[in-house]
This record gives sequence, C-alpha cells and structure tokens, in this order.
Amino acid sequence: MLEDTLLIWKFKSGDSAALARIYDKYRKPLLRIATGLLQREHQAEDIVHDVFLWLARSPEKVKLQGNLRSFLATCVVNRVRNSNKVHRRQEADAPVIGAEAPKPSQPQRWLIASERRAVLNAALAQLPYEQCEVLVLHLQGQMKFREIAKSQAVSINTVQSRYRYGLEKLRSLLDGEV
Repeated sequence: MLEDTLLIWKFKSGDSAALARIYDKYRKPLLRIATGLLQREHQAEDIVHDVFLWLARSPEKVKLQGNLRSFLATCVVNRVRNSNKVHRRQEADAPVIGAEAPKPSQPQRWLIASERRAVLNAALAQLPYEQCEVLVLHLQGQMKFREIAKSQAVSINTVQSRYRYGLEKLRSLLDGEV
C-alpha cells in the first residue's frame, strides 16, 4: 500500500519508471480479472492495455481513494461492462480466469487442463453476470467484499449474497464435471 502511494506520486510527477513498475506489478492480476469476466483472452488483453494507456495519458485523472489494485481492478471491470454491452456473446473455449496452461511438452496434461477450462468457462457463462463478476473479483482479483461493493455501488450484503449464490450455482453446474 505504501509502495503504491509512492508509485502514484512518482507517476503523477512524470516518472515513467513508476508507470512501468505499476504495469509490471498489476498486469497479470488485471488480466486474470478481465479474462475471467470475458472468457475471451485476446479481448481481455486489449482491455487491460486500454486501462494502462488511459492511465499513461491521464495521470491527472487518477484520484486514488482506496488502494491502487482496487482502483485498477474497478477500471478493468468498468471497461468489461462497456464491452459486454457491445458484445453479448461468449465463447466457451477461451482460457478461464487466467489459468496457467501446462507446458506443451506435456500434451496429456495440457489437454486435460484445456478441457477443464472449457467446462469451467461454460459454467461461468451460465451465471448471471453480477455473480460471475463478484466471483472473479474476489477469487482472482483478491478484492475484499467491501471493495467489490464499492465498485458495484451495492451493499456488502448484496455482494456476499451474489458470491454465495454464484458458488452454489457453479457447484451444481459442475457437479462431477471438474
């Protein structure tokens, strides 16, 4: 948290190395969030890069109220929401929630992991978007429920309910599948 405050201060002062450090620190977690919400890795990468491009071009617009990770995750989620308004279709065979694929030298493990990602993606696509978003932000984005509640402009109880119902639905959809 202290490092992030210092990085933002340096970044706003024109230090490009600070932006590079922010990018290195948060690119992968933000990509996992975007991929988990979109199930389209190429579009998730575009969204994360758009967020960092916006950040680079508009340092004066960064008004950090909480922590930097939550701020950037909220930026990614907002762009995903906008993207989902334009593209309502979801593909079931894209990588899931930033899961790491095994090395190609292990074809059987790669195939099994690929099948599991496809099954999980299909199950996530069946959840209501709000539940999927809460699951991804909490599990992949490591955001606390209060941070999610603030980004979604709902109560913590609503977020906890969405999380609980989302997990229950995933369990029933995946019963014995994964």
